[in-house]
Amino acid sequence: MHRYKDLKFWQLSRAFCKDIYIITKPFPDEEKFGLISQLRRASVSISSNIAEGTSRESNKDFKRFLMISLGSCYEIESQLLLSFDLEFINLKELEDLNKTLQQIIKMMSKFSNSLKI
Repeated sequence: MHRYKDLKFWQLSRAFCKDIYIITKPFPDEEKFGLISQLRRASVSISSNIAEGTSRESNKDFKRFLMISLGSCYEIESQLLLSFDLEFINLKELEDLNKTLQQIIKMMSKFSNSLKI
């Protein structure tokens, strides 16, 4: 069993979630149930699925939860691009968030591939 709080990619995903909440705060009110909700739920999903996966008894189950987290990462990447297209975020915000997201993806993928199943 792994300790999720010790995993660097969980720590980074937790900070990333906070960044998503901050960046979506000034989005238009009509996006409350659209992009704001989607981005926030997907960002919460990353760290939550990592944490839940660590409680599983096998690496195979843990890996499945990591794959769900990775799916949320790619969902966010797509939604950030749309947010940029709609001019809800600027290029620097997009690049900064994407840089962090790519770090999470890389670390989580490498860790997942190292799990013995």
